[in-house]
Amino acid sequence: MAPVLVWNDLPAWLVLGHQENLEVMRTPARFTCDSRQGSIYRSDLVPADSPLRPVTQWQPLMAFADGPEHARLRSAVTDSLERFNRHSMRRYITRYTHQLVDAFTDRGSADLVPEFAEQLPMLVLTQYFGIPKEYVLPLVEAVRDMIRGSETALASNQFVVDTMQELVERKTAEPGNDFASWLINHESNLSNNEIREHLRLVLVAGYEPTVNLIANALKMVLTDRRFHGSLSGGQMTLPDALEQVLWDHPPIGLLPTRWAAGDTVLGGRHIRTGDMVLLAIEAGNVDPAIRPELSTSVAGNRSHLAFSAGPHECPGQDIGRAIAATGIDILLARMPDMRLAVNDSELQASSTWMSRRLVSLPVQFTPPRPAHGSC
Repeated sequence: MAPVLVWNDLPAWLVLGHQENLEVMRTPARFTCDSRQGSIYRSDLVPADSPLRPVTQWQPLMAFADGPEHARLRSAVTDSLERFNRHSMRRYITRYTHQLVDAFTDRGSADLVPEFAEQLPMLVLTQYFGIPKEYVLPLVEAVRDMIRGSETALASNQFVVDTMQELVERKTAEPGNDFASWLINHESNLSNNEIREHLRLVLVAGYEPTVNLIANALKMVLTDRRFHGSLSGGQMTLPDALEQVLWDHPPIGLLPTRWAAGDTVLGGRHIRTGDMVLLAIEAGNVDPAIRPELSTSVAGNRSHLAFSAGPHECPGQDIGRAIAATGIDILLARMPDMRLAVNDSELQASSTWMSRRLVSLPVQFTPPRPAHGSC
């Protein structure tokens, strides 16, 4: 546990230990998701234009609710997510992966972050949401801007909100076989506002972590001899490599936010009612208490914190895994001699208060034959 200051010197607690993170995640009675109970909001200390607001200010979302209200909202999301046909999902991932690879395959070079990792998840998610394809690139830019917490984060958030509102209106009038329509018609009878906000939540929460998972996994495959050799030699499966990435470089390194529901003690620290609590996922994953030797294989061990835990555990994690695993598998098959175009020490990353992501991943390869029979 460490006391920290975030935007404009607002006080918070950073949870560093694996066990302490789990304790916060699994005990909503002690650490609530309802930011209206936060001292900084009750005292009106968060400026209206603060980039903290889009991700911490209370909204009618399951991510800001606990107890029966959380169960009502989450059931609508999980039930609708479970209606995704896994065979159709793989077909969409396969189709869009081949389309993206076809766009750069003849060049013999590519930058896999902007040309692959940033596009594949949004192509798949918008397909399932029932969002027209022309919205893909604008949504990519808006969501990434929100996560960066830039000066235009609020405007980007509003663009996503407006896009989801248009989707709700269209799917209410003309329902289809898609996530938006399933949410609208779920037995929980969500309000239009709740539907719109949960569409926004699932889109953002499903997109950004998957982008980072794909980029980090590709970097590891290309730069780490353990994985490059093992994958080509068949000793380690791609899912195993993805699990290693989820341990060592989780897509979201810091998870906002919980609020102390009462005076309590955590990790030997006295936490006061209303204190902001930030979950340091990446730090928890390398806690010596559970990983005394970081070089030891974690194959088969899914006790990492990458998808949170407890009642707010990520409901769409299997979708993110499927997009990453299928997309990378096809990419490696299409370009088996793919290699970095720069020294790995030259790879650059940018950091936000929530995550650290690759800026680019330039590669070279022998131009393969065009794929045939793509779905």
